Amino acid sequence: MSFVVGLMGGAFGGLVGLGGGVVMVPLMVGVLGLSQHKAHGTSLVAVFFTGLMGSLAYGLQGSLNPKAALLLAATAILTARLGARYAHRLPERDLKRDFGLFLVAVSLLLLLRPYLVPAGLVPSPLLQDLALLLAGAFTGFLSGMMGVGGGTVMVPAMVLLLGIDQHTAQGTSLLAMVPASLVGAYAHLRLGNVDTGLAPGLVPGVLLGTFLGGELAHLLPENALRLVFAGVLLWTGWRYLYPQGVKR
Repeated sequence: MSFVVGLMGGAFGGLVGLGGGVVMVPLMVGVLGLSQHKAHGTSLVAVFFTGLMGSLAYGLQGSLNPKAALLLAATAILTARLGARYAHRLPERDLKRDFGLFLVAVSLLLLLRPYLVPAGLVPSPLLQDLALLLAGAFTGFLSGMMGVGGGTVMVPAMVLLLGIDQHTAQGTSLLAMVPASLVGAYAHLRLGNVDTGLAPGLVPGVLLGTFLGGELAHLLPENALRLVFAGVLLWTGWRYLYPQGVKR
């Protein structure tokens, strides 16, 4: 079953250009029966391999900005550990609520993505480097806390602030999150929040799903995919915020 979870997470991520964590975490909780904390930590293990394969694919197409990826990763690896520790200290109910809010935010950003155009709002090279360091720090913390890749933050930051095109921004964010997700996953492992028994099925599923999703994305209408996926995330986020049978 872990192979199926990884396959679905990778496929959906490849279809819409997001990390599979936003799909895998709810499936790990609902299907595999993991606690919210263990789902976040185990998801980061899969995100590492998603970033590895995804950045390789983008790199072969020449759609990477190595300097931007280095600056993003430099601070992300510092804060990913902090995010993992913060998530570990949160009660299960609070972590679920925060993850629900995150899913709602991701769905809204996904709907707005077509309207993001390279703006280059920060013209100074020095300020651009500073913006990347700050974006990396925020994304690393979010990744460690939520068990996701963080492309939803990095990509808009690069497109709007630096004027990097969408395709290169997506590849660069995947590359930046390789070391950050590894640090976050290790921190969760030390805290006991990684189910290592799922890895043999989860990782191959993620790798295959990411490849198939990326190939299928070229055959299906992007707008329809984006709307459907945003709808699924919004519904899932709502279920996290307002679970059935729980009085508020």
